[in-house]
Amino acid sequence: QLQLVTSGGGLVQPGGSLSLSCAASGFTFDDYVIVWFRQAPGKEREGVTCISTSDGRTYYADSVKGRFTVSRDNAKNTVYLQLNSVKPEDTAVYYCAADRRPACYGYASQLVFDYWGQGTQVTVSS
Repeated sequence: QLQLVTSGGGLVQPGGSLSLSCAASGFTFDDYVIVWFRQAPGKEREGVTCISTSDGRTYYADSVKGRFTVSRDNAKNTVYLQLNSVKPEDTAVYYCAADRRPACYGYASQLVFDYWGQGTQVTVSS
């Protein structure tokens, strides 16, 4: 079965850290871009970050730049999102998505992807 499996969400205090993972099942990440989106209740979906599995280039939304880090382990077909210095406004359901193309251009507004993960809840609260 071809799918993305997202994990690692939970409750974290403001200023804390959390790590999310997005693992591919049934296919390999070669030549894919992996995008992390998030959506909070009543808000539009936000493209948080994108990583190209071919050259490792990364891109971040201004809202998370300097706090979040995306990385990949192609041998494990897994992409990680490290959330540091989290804020209450980071509370959202986080999704990963994969698209077979070489670069991340336009990732934040892209609607159609080859694969979507199931989403994981991140709640930042004291």
